[in-house]
Amino acid sequence: MIKSNGILFTGKKFVMGAVVSALLATSGIAADYTLKFSHVVSPNTPKGKAADFFAKRLEELSGGKIDVQVYPSSQLYNDSAVLKALRLDSVQMAAPSFSKFGKIVPQLALFNLPFLFKDIDQLHRVQDGPVGEKLKSLVTAKGFVALNFWDNGFKQLSSSKEPLLMPKDAEGQKFRIMSSKVLEAQFKAVGANPQMMPFSEVYSGLQQGVIDAAENPFSNIYTKKFYEVQKYLTVSNHGYLGYLVVMSKKFWNSLPKDLQKDVVQAMNEATQKEREYAQELNDSQFQKIKDYAKETGKLKIYVLTPEQRAAWKKAVSKIYPQFYNKNLIGKDLIEGALNTK
Repeated sequence: MIKSNGILFTGKKFVMGAVVSALLATSGIAADYTLKFSHVVSPNTPKGKAADFFAKRLEELSGGKIDVQVYPSSQLYNDSAVLKALRLDSVQMAAPSFSKFGKIVPQLALFNLPFLFKDIDQLHRVQDGPVGEKLKSLVTAKGFVALNFWDNGFKQLSSSKEPLLMPKDAEGQKFRIMSSKVLEAQFKAVGANPQMMPFSEVYSGLQQGVIDAAENPFSNIYTKKFYEVQKYLTVSNHGYLGYLVVMSKKFWNSLPKDLQKDVVQAMNEATQKEREYAQELNDSQFQKIKDYAKETGKLKIYVLTPEQRAAWKKAVSKIYPQFYNKNLIGKDLIEGALNTK
């Protein structure tokens, strides 16, 4: 979580913006600051709901001094353009996925390292502890104010060829990956053939056999219906996808200390909500995938046993030293995550 003397911010424009403005007008209170929060997902997603919660809560805490306007669904900027907009203070807050920081802060690829985290609770302790603070400081040094980490979810393995229960099962299979040195090394470590492919082409690629397998969180598997074109799904929780809420440094510096504290409190509360929303959604979508498997018999679902998980971790953790260089990820960050209990 963000510390009171740390960094933070968020914005909100959603449909209720007009309602808030009307209330401010009738009460005779004019907002001193306007905060625009741009994100790329729909309002009913965990990120979208958390952004709206943050907006409402910050307006309450600030007594209406900060008008938070949330712009969902790329209404203002997509993730590729929003970081530049933040630097220009054209927008004051965003929550891009980690991959969007790749060229700026490659150390965020820490979360791509396979089987680095025991479970979601340990991952959150990493994010909320010294390792997370170090990562946020690296982002802040690049001209942003790094806030809290928000969840998408853990990634799972799927295949059309055979169940992925042991590392040897991946040998020779063509795995779709996004552009990532970590993911490329991960699959090469088990003898698989990693192939970069745009996300928009994954369904057809699996359907046509251009690729055999993939890794995705339940949200992608369900919403993109990848379960229709895969025979086997392995609940592996081997990697993690998430977001980093960042703010315009110019805007943050313009706020008096009392409003900065309000932002910190609202963001910490919103982060807890977002994590709850994300867990609820992942559980719900996994259940729907299981229902599909049971009803159709076209998908077999496996959950790694502790022994199988240990075998996978042993096979892929040998790539960790490849990223000890501080310009890639850094030994201190990797060992810090591993040593977080």
